[in-house]
Amino acid sequence: MNEKRKYSKKYCRYCERKVDFLDYKELSLLKFSLSERYKIMPRRLTGNCKKHQVMVELAIKRARHAALIPYVASRKVIIDNPFESFK
Repeated sequence: MNEKRKYSKKYCRYCERKVDFLDYKELSLLKFSLSERYKIMPRRLTGNCKKHQVMVELAIKRARHAALIPYVASRKVIIDNPFESFK
């Protein structure tokens, strides 16, 4: 029989920092939940709890509407560090 792989326990970064509300203007906190193509990463990959994942999704959608985060990254243009402007 094959042995089960042991993965490290994923934890919610926002619960650890005791974040009550995620603002769409705090891009440094939101970049943990975005992929390099600016897609929202699912809970199973980030380890966020349900409450904070809903807040993250809403904040990212608001930031996209305010043009702080792009909707999609261009496939033709290769970006070395997509989060360089999030400082």
